[in-house]
Amino acid sequence: MIVLDTDVLIEIFDKRSVKGDQALSRIVDSGEDIATTSINLHEILYGLRKYAKPVKDISLLPILGYAKEDAQVSSEMELKAEESGRPVRRTNAMIAAIALNRGAALYTFDLKHFDPLQKLGLHLFPK
Repeated sequence: MIVLDTDVLIEIFDKRSVKGDQALSRIVDSGEDIATTSINLHEILYGLRKYAKPVKDISLLPILGYAKEDAQVSSEMELKAEESGRPVRRTNAMIAAIALNRGAALYTFDLKHFDPLQKLGLHLFPK
């Protein structure tokens, strides 16, 4: 399974984005199931509503919720990243934990922000 980060979703929904077209092609070619997280859903809905864009397409994606196990893992990941001198945004740790706990790879263009979490077990797509 591939979990799509907000930045990837934005590019895919932008009909004029070559980067989004390439990302969608990679996803389709992989043959993997896709989903996003409830955290990413919040981020994308906020942006779509803020700029008065239609929100119907995002509701077609499976949404992975944030559960107790995710809270346990994300808090550990956030603390370890902080202790290593490479703190991460809390929402990024939450997204990473959701993907990690479901054996999924995260597809993000924000490699800089997720690199410390990759060192803690997060798998990124494409490999």
